[in-house]
Amino acid sequence: MYRPHLRLFLLLLLSAAAFPLSGCLFRTRPLDRHFSDRPLKTASQEQLIEYINAQAARIQSMQATVDIDASTGDVKNGRITDYKEIRGYVLARKPAMLRMKGLLPLVRNTAFDMVSDGQDFKLWIPPRNKFVMGSNSADNYQPDKRLENMRPQYIYDALLIPEIGKDEIAVLENGYEVVLDSKRHRVEQPDYELAVIRQGPQGWYLSRKIQFSRTDLLPHRQSIYDQQGNVATDARYQDYKEYAGTTFPALIEIERPRENYDITLSMVKLEINKALADDQFTLEQPPGAEVVRLDGSNPSAAKSPAGQQ
Repeated sequence: MYRPHLRLFLLLLLSAAAFPLSGCLFRTRPLDRHFSDRPLKTASQEQLIEYINAQAARIQSMQATVDIDASTGDVKNGRITDYKEIRGYVLARKPAMLRMKGLLPLVRNTAFDMVSDGQDFKLWIPPRNKFVMGSNSADNYQPDKRLENMRPQYIYDALLIPEIGKDEIAVLENGYEVVLDSKRHRVEQPDYELAVIRQGPQGWYLSRKIQFSRTDLLPHRQSIYDQQGNVATDARYQDYKEYAGTTFPALIEIERPRENYDITLSMVKLEINKALADDQFTLEQPPGAEVVRLDGSNPSAAKSPAGQQ
């Protein structure tokens, strides 16, 4: 039986085969993606969750001397202000206590002092003679402010990665992270990513995502989300070291995208599970300070005369 369409197909196939590979029908180009050749470790979802929960249970308090580098952005004026070489002190105690104090370079006077009990926070800024108070649960973001947008609770949530609770759902994803190879070239490397989902007032939402390096199976990044799906805090962990038998990152970078600031903490000295008293988390209003009260109903500053509570 004569089949003209079959004959035409065979002629086209033979004609294509006659062209060299470098002809117009075929073209080769370099691979755009470059991958790391470092040896990788494997772990199950259960093992990654067990590590997070065991580490959270192991660390109940910490006291650290740190070097602080920080930067704040002024979107309106298109400027970034850097704060370098600030010596700082961080105290943290579970379930939610944190105090962080920074000293100005050279003169070593207090640049800021802030404390949180998990519910409320206080922030003392001596160079501006301001004493800020507010609730951690209120949206107190001030676009025209810089240091006033820092919150000790944000530092606490990034510093001590919390356990994955029984009321949360963790989903494992095999992803990729960008790292530097031995020649300082940017390459892709497989990683593990735990997406932690929890239920809020408006339903289930992505609460945070923890990324594990496949070279050491340690958390290298934690992204914390708000209930609208925006990244509220982006924390990166590097240079893990042993502190009295506990592995902890010696370098932590904390970024707050909405407030447009980031803080990098470099551990100078770290003590894990040292007893910390309640009065170490007490911050009194200095005499003569300008008091700024923040609340959810009125996120703008409400100034009170000095000395009034």
